Amino acid sequence: MASGEQHENSGKRGRKSLGERARDLFTLANLAGIPSNLATVRRFMSAVNWREAQEEVVGDLDRKIAIVGLANSGKSTLFNTLKGKYVSPVSEEAGTTTEFVRGSFGPFSLIDTPGHLPDMQDEAIQESSVVLYLLDADQGVRPRDLEVIQRLRDSSKPFVVSLNKADLLVESADDASARAAARLHINDVIPISARTGDNIAEELIPAIIEASPEAAMVIGRQLPQYRRSAANKIVRTATLVSLVAGMEPIPLIDIPILLSNQAQLLLRIAAVYGEPMSMRHVRELMVTVAGGLALRYLAEEVAKVVPIGGDFVSGAIAAAGTWAIGQVAIEYFENNKKLSGSQINDMFKRYYRRYREEHPARTQPPALPPATEQPAEQEVQ
Repeated sequence: MASGEQHENSGKRGRKSLGERARDLFTLANLAGIPSNLATVRRFMSAVNWREAQEEVVGDLDRKIAIVGLANSGKSTLFNTLKGKYVSPVSEEAGTTTEFVRGSFGPFSLIDTPGHLPDMQDEAIQESSVVLYLLDADQGVRPRDLEVIQRLRDSSKPFVVSLNKADLLVESADDASARAAARLHINDVIPISARTGDNIAEELIPAIIEASPEAAMVIGRQLPQYRRSAANKIVRTATLVSLVAGMEPIPLIDIPILLSNQAQLLLRIAAVYGEPMSMRHVRELMVTVAGGLALRYLAEEVAKVVPIGGDFVSGAIAAAGTWAIGQVAIEYFENNKKLSGSQINDMFKRYYRRYREEHPARTQPPALPPATEQPAEQEVQ
């Protein structure tokens, strides 16, 4: 082996993973002193690879939404309506669009795909994070629509289905959409008019937010009117991840997952509110609530040793802590980062209690060892 390779492998062996660092910090001695030992708490939070988390969020901000549908279903019209100016050629003749038309509408990088070229549609689907599939209300659900929707299911891509040209229907648009949803075996089809813009802001964009946390992040970042709903979508997704991770029966295994998930949560919400990618305020915010978080981490780990129901308690504690962090972050940025440390901690406790009251576990959490929380001394700005 070359000396360079030996040096590289030696360096890798010398570096500890996030899980190993978390286990080192979670010794019994350290647990007994949390959160009174703020130095330990800060070391615990430093186990998060913030640069890696930041790079992932920056990448998510560049995700695409593909507009897909059969020829003449109104893809180009919707694209142009969203853009606010003419970009893609529109014609009554099927097949006018013969190549990808790429552009930006605020939060979206949209791809108008020619419906008569299925291979190009497949390529657009593969490179997208969310797919918006348009049905033509004049034509109803056609066999080819069924085929494409099935491919979307097989691709595991989040997708939203919309019934375009609803303004031209004689019957109720809601009835036509319900019938289309039943035919496609999906929960919902959203009626819109790409020509007039009807129901795009009211239902279509909110549906895209709900389809993907990545879409929620970029929409909220660019469109302030959707900011809070987008942030709440991100919080709900992170809370679910924490719930599942917290139910892991082996103590300490879930801590690295929870830390990374909560760090990503704060970074995503910061991105929604247009916070610069340096994320100084995000790190300060997490350190400010670290004392309260440490107590919840401890309660979660203790819960795992309960023979019956301990996993549900542990999951509920993890979910409550994550949800509370997310709600505090939303309020923090809504208030232009002017909340004091004591306000943040009080808010965290209030949201944590609220979540536990609204989502009771099957058993009560175990008692924690006595510890005195140290209030934050400075205002986080």
